Amino acid sequence: MKYRYLGNSGQVIPNMMLGTATFGGSTELFKKWGSTQVDEAKALIKVCMDLGFNAFDTADCYSLGDSEIILGQALKDYKRSEVFISTKTGMWMSDNPNDIGTSRSKILQSVEASLQRLQTDYIDLYHLHCYDARTPHIEALQTLNDLVKSGKIRYFGVSNYSGWHLMKMLSVADAYNLQRPVVHQAYYSLGAREFENELMPLGIEEKIGTLVWSPLSGSLLSGKITRSKQNIDDSRLGRGGAWDMDREHLLSIVDELESISKETSHSIAQIALAWVLSRPTISSLVIGATKVEQLKENLQASELQLDAEHIKRLDKASQTKLAYPYWHQRFTVDNRDPYPVNLY
Repeated sequence: MKYRYLGNSGQVIPNMMLGTATFGGSTELFKKWGSTQVDEAKALIKVCMDLGFNAFDTADCYSLGDSEIILGQALKDYKRSEVFISTKTGMWMSDNPNDIGTSRSKILQSVEASLQRLQTDYIDLYHLHCYDARTPHIEALQTLNDLVKSGKIRYFGVSNYSGWHLMKMLSVADAYNLQRPVVHQAYYSLGAREFENELMPLGIEEKIGTLVWSPLSGSLLSGKITRSKQNIDDSRLGRGGAWDMDREHLLSIVDELESISKETSHSIAQIALAWVLSRPTISSLVIGATKVEQLKENLQASELQLDAEHIKRLDKASQTKLAYPYWHQRFTVDNRDPYPVNLY
């Protein structure tokens, strides 16, 4: 297990953390991901803690709060100072029109509810789970700064923002001398590299760390699918809980992963996770698991360092045509505005 800094802060966290969207399974969406209950959660958390992975990610919308409740109960066996808890707000929680977004009232109400469900008096990292165009950045930022000052949250970040959304928030924070978000929790994997176009260069320039959600693209890159097998019955993919991806593009990536797996004796999932860990700005990967053995295997990727040739091969296999204006920038001014990672 290796530690990395949480963005530009002085806080260090493990380079992999347990995501708990699989805890609860009490809504139709999250039932497709998993239905881990307290005893099973305790077993998964024990594996993490025994290996030094003491960081856990959840959100208030995961099973409408049940994920936070289960995580809070499962962590009662440990001292609060021994664990790092990340949660989020902003998604729908009820039919109340004010129970969505990142208004001051919504954030304050959500923090208090999350603290109660998690059975803690502070949250280490608090995310705005989605961009809210109806709430001015200054309103959300002042509220988050107040929560930091009060000690109810230690750091804050955002999730699923576009480049201009995040840059506008940073400019407002700087203009009013407010604390900035330290990380962006975003979707990034070998099968989903759009993050590299704007958000990764922004993170490099502005020193914003990245927590990666679904680094295996919802089990598509777990090794359950290859050209010769499609073992999907007992998986998120089989339950309809994985992300959509062009099948031939997916298989081309898996072909290379399978080849490198045979050369290195590491699993397909471990190699896919190690590839993401090798990229710029990455503070930690948020990985989900419903089985202890699956979790133990994937956590081993924390120490895996791919050689340059393997990274080059995976880059090539996973590359897709860039959207405008990025393809034009690469064609015309790549030497003046280089892409944040190699293109092959």
